[in-house]
Amino acid sequence: MKTVTLYTDGACSGNPGPGGWGAILEYGPHRVELSGGEKSTTNNRMELTGVIMGLEKLKEPCIVELYSDSKYVIDGLSKGWAKSWRSRGWVKSDKKPALNPDLWGRLLDLCEVHQVRCHWVKGHADNPNNNRCDELAVGEWQKLRGM
Repeated sequence: MKTVTLYTDGACSGNPGPGGWGAILEYGPHRVELSGGEKSTTNNRMELTGVIMGLEKLKEPCIVELYSDSKYVIDGLSKGWAKSWRSRGWVKSDKKPALNPDLWGRLLDLCEVHQVRCHWVKGHADNPNNNRCDELAVGEWQKLRGM
């Protein structure tokens, strides 16, 4: 099974507001940058979308080293929160509804195809790939701001 590295980030101007996501896939010498946005969304939705779009780009099951500065995404996956929310009908342990069940569901389905290993990185720090994902995400919401 191939091992692929996936860096992702999401950004939003206002919460909700115009948002963008960025992702970088690396495999050996190959590198692909992806980005997109939505006119009215939240930061957490963009963080999740970046991961989903990166994983959906893969053409076969892979081991994926996922790097994100989103505790929401990393903890939701690595601590099993999202799986628990889904098993309880998208209800959290505090009996409140889990947010973004549509995206979490897609992401959990992709995690059944790929072996995703989660790594949290500090945002806006010394990781050039995380910084590049942030640039991609911000560029996308900036395009949407004037619409």
